[in-house]
Amino acid sequence: MCGIIGYIGYRKASEVIFKGLRKLEYRGYDSAGIATVSGKGISAIKDIGRIDDIHAKRNFLQLEGSMGIGHTRWATHGGVTQKNAHPHTDSTGKIYLVHNGVIENFESLRTSLSRKGHKFVSETDTEVIAHLVEEECKSAPDFGKALSNAVAKLTGSWSLVCMHQGEEAIYLSRNGPPLILGIGKGEMFCASDVPALLDYTKRVIYIEDGDLVRFTRDSYSITNGGKKAERKVHTVAWTAKMAEKEGFAHFMLKEIHEQGGKIREALAADVSGAVALLRGQQNIAVVACGTSYYTGLVFKQLLQSRLSVNCDVIIGSEFSYARTGKEKVVVAISQSGETADTLSAVRLAKKSGAKTIGITNVTGSSLWRESDACVNIAAGPEIAVVATKSFTSQVAVLTKIALSLPGSSDNLATLSEASEAIEQILARSGEIEALAEKLVTHNDFFFIGRSLSFPSALEGALKLKEITYLHAEAYAAGELKHGPLSLLQKDVVVVALAPSDSSLPKIISNMSECRARDALLVAFSDSDEAIGKSALSFRMPSVQPLAIPIVYAVPLQLLAYYMAVKMKKDPDKPRNLAKSVTVE
Repeated sequence: MCGIIGYIGYRKASEVIFKGLRKLEYRGYDSAGIATVSGKGISAIKDIGRIDDIHAKRNFLQLEGSMGIGHTRWATHGGVTQKNAHPHTDSTGKIYLVHNGVIENFESLRTSLSRKGHKFVSETDTEVIAHLVEEECKSAPDFGKALSNAVAKLTGSWSLVCMHQGEEAIYLSRNGPPLILGIGKGEMFCASDVPALLDYTKRVIYIEDGDLVRFTRDSYSITNGGKKAERKVHTVAWTAKMAEKEGFAHFMLKEIHEQGGKIREALAADVSGAVALLRGQQNIAVVACGTSYYTGLVFKQLLQSRLSVNCDVIIGSEFSYARTGKEKVVVAISQSGETADTLSAVRLAKKSGAKTIGITNVTGSSLWRESDACVNIAAGPEIAVVATKSFTSQVAVLTKIALSLPGSSDNLATLSEASEAIEQILARSGEIEALAEKLVTHNDFFFIGRSLSFPSALEGALKLKEITYLHAEAYAAGELKHGPLSLLQKDVVVVALAPSDSSLPKIISNMSECRARDALLVAFSDSDEAIGKSALSFRMPSVQPLAIPIVYAVPLQLLAYYMAVKMKKDPDKPRNLAKSVTVE
């Protein structure tokens, strides 16, 4: 989940790397560091905190040279300290590297290297790799072979970017977490995600597991298993402007406001490959994590209630325990296409003979390459750590797939009203902000929904807890009487999603149960009756049932956003979290 960047060319490396790290900070922001090579050798600056704060104290741009590497950290091994920040070096100070992933056998390697006289200054698994490469350099004919020998001894996951004094080249190794090579003119780049490179190039190569890469300012070579490997050069459709705030206070707010247009793009996606694999199947498994798991619940309800197709939705990290091994088709959902738990599930399913369908936002990602069929949700870069537009775009694509299967009697055109409804909600965002002002002093929140509004309730609770750090949880409204009602009392907030569909009479009854127990009832509804029962409310546009999961998510995203801002929390970078979860 860490952010990685490397550069060699004719520009000042520290400027390119610093700029790139700022665009990758959503992948981790415990600490950051940059190392560059100049005529004076290798120099490094690293510290704890946000990138801009470190720069204000230490000035990354004082680092000279036109080759370097950088890193922004999401801590795994070792606490958040300056010594644990990347880049890490060896005993000689001539080898520097940055790492994303987890080395599972680092303790045994550390013990072995310590016996050979290596001294370690950090608690990290990454520093062990630097010393292991140093040890391999003693017998290897060149640095590339030393790195290859070193990674052969690693167990776990890694994306490594490595350089050493005396050679104008950068080396890469990948086993799990994403790594991208950027091809320029007279300059070359690498990064863990595309936004870091968009100001300089749109021509990229997605490095694959087992690849060992060496690149200079004007050439690159890739080997895998000791043999030369050819990799396709992709042209990225995203623009640098798409990865900027464009006048919005935060990326989260910008991405919320993009959803009207993004729904239309998602509905134009080519789903023919996915539909072909699903046609005729009666038992389908979906694997996903977090927000993507909730979109899978929408897909499940559409398949089961409208097409009588059995669908099981399994959390990615639980797939190895819950699977039958007889799954014929597995639908994997991941915004980044690099979610480690979801990818592990896909690989396990494929070993059992299942066909796999990927639903992702990143063409060329691991999920894209490894799936038998893949659909791009076309949401564009999502920079805020929390998902917003990717949730609604995933729902739109999955709904299109469900309605494209034989037996569906629903008309996809009814979903087009979702874009207009979103625009109506966004035009009234001031009402949501006023609602946030009234709720910001409360500490406990329950979100309830039924039928197709239940996944949106789950997503609303997740958004609130992610960026405000308040207690929030969601329930299918009928479940309140099976335990959670005992927690309701004065000042506990119940957010009820009550669209005018077939579930309305029952959820109004559930709202009455909450009101009778003195909970503060907040309704998001187009029903006069539901609004009349609530202490606070936001009148929703009336939409067809298929549009409910999309439309009802948007005001909940805004509510979480405004509450976080009023609590002086950073909605783009919530504590302890990072984008693209590439560790299991």
